[in-house]
Amino acid sequence: MSEPTVAEATNRIYESLQADNADIDAHIAVLKAALTRAGLKEAVFDPARLVQNNRSGRKLMQAYFRQRGVVVTFSAS
Repeated sequence: MSEPTVAEATNRIYESLQADNADIDAHIAVLKAALTRAGLKEAVFDPARLVQNNRSGRKLMQAYFRQRGVVVTFSAS
């Protein structure tokens, strides 16, 4: 079994967010490992795919991920 790519890990995060944050911490750990393997410093998310696409929702997501060692940015929509 191969290690998930950043895109696969990001898609799992979207799915988890849609499922009321089910296993979100495990998915964040997988994303962090995928970012490290890819040599990237931050994860880029599409705000249109977020459950709460407002400023407070995005800031909350950034803070939660930052506490777990992942820097989150959002693509321009």
